[in-house]
Amino acid sequence: MLEQQSAPSMLLLLFWLCDGSRTAASPGFLRLPAQTRTARRPHVTAARLSHDSLIASVDKTRKRRCAQRSPRTVFIIDTATDMNGITKSRFEVFSNSDEALINKKLPKELLLRTFAQNCRNIEHLNLNGCTKITDSTCISLSKFCSKLRHLDLTSCVSITNHALKALSEGCRMLENLNLSWCDQITSDGIEALSRGCIGLRALFLRGCTQLDDTALKHLQKHCPELMTINMQSCTQITDDGFVSLCRGCHKLQMVCVSGCSNITDASLTALGLNCQWLKILEAARCSHVTDAGFTVLARNCHELEKMDLEECILVTDNTLVQLSIHCPRLQALSLSHCELITDDGIRHLSSSVCGQERLQVVELDNCPLITDITLEHLKSCQRLERIELYDCQQVSRAGIKRIRAHLPEIKVHAYFAPVTPPPSVHGGGQRLCRCCVIL
Repeated sequence: MLEQQSAPSMLLLLFWLCDGSRTAASPGFLRLPAQTRTARRPHVTAARLSHDSLIASVDKTRKRRCAQRSPRTVFIIDTATDMNGITKSRFEVFSNSDEALINKKLPKELLLRTFAQNCRNIEHLNLNGCTKITDSTCISLSKFCSKLRHLDLTSCVSITNHALKALSEGCRMLENLNLSWCDQITSDGIEALSRGCIGLRALFLRGCTQLDDTALKHLQKHCPELMTINMQSCTQITDDGFVSLCRGCHKLQMVCVSGCSNITDASLTALGLNCQWLKILEAARCSHVTDAGFTVLARNCHELEKMDLEECILVTDNTLVQLSIHCPRLQALSLSHCELITDDGIRHLSSSVCGQERLQVVELDNCPLITDITLEHLKSCQRLERIELYDCQQVSRAGIKRIRAHLPEIKVHAYFAPVTPPPSVHGGGQRLCRCCVIL
């Protein structure tokens, strides 16, 4: 989930002098872009501009050598950080407010262009939440930042296929790209990206709702090094595209298809047969997958560590039996709203190697067949840290008290709804479910 910033922040500009001292940028220092064009900052290798705050960090191993080339390094840091008692009011140079005078004189795009021109060795850049960033920023990065490896454009909603085309031409070393919630991106943009950035290892596409199977087929052809892909809520993705992806990207270790409601057992089978190094699978709300698909997956992917099967409503205890036999490294398992899971499935899981040695988190929210017997089975999971039991109506306070006595460090999250009120004597009163409270 995206974290929201509680309060708006300011951008601060400081100078790091060769002797390590700091001086504040004065309010009149509006000619910064013109001045910074005269010197390069090759030692700046990572920067973050998240929720309109930019942080630049120095590669300390090259600090002395770079200081000889340039007498001072520009740092842009968040005002929330306490800097030895220096008040933030002394450094307010760039405001979040689009109506602020400084923003009219130094638009974000100009600032980032200047940054790109003068930090050409940048490798990590985080622009998460900068909603007014446009394609021109990516064009600047393409022109000046050829060494860029990690780029986060989460929620940069103005980004289009033109940005991806620019990155594919100028940032061919790109390995990790986050395009989550950039909902103007289409398969044409992914095609350009995949052709230019063949070393791509991680691609995050959450909420890119215009993407379809064609995008995955481009990745299959051109990005064999891909290890992580997140397609949460890419609702147009089907088995056709996902099976192709698995056949071309054998190194996949983390896959998220949560909310891809068209995915079936065919995708799980392809994943199991082609991606045996898989460690993390998130398939929440994939309501068509069954035990058959998870059986193939478990029998082939022995490195599995985390699985999210929330609302995989056709999954039964048979899946837990297969996981308990074939997946000894399993650490976290979400079965929320898997209403066919019973105490017997948890018995198999808890008595297995993963249950005895690895299992840390089990989520069983809204599993109506789960009872206190499940908690008795889970007592043998010595590394268990957390259990989710919301709306498991057959689990009692006494059962929770017993497992807490056996595993004192465990966190048990449960909710006990009010008892259903009796019907009215005359039958005219409305009956309420257990989750309701009489006002």
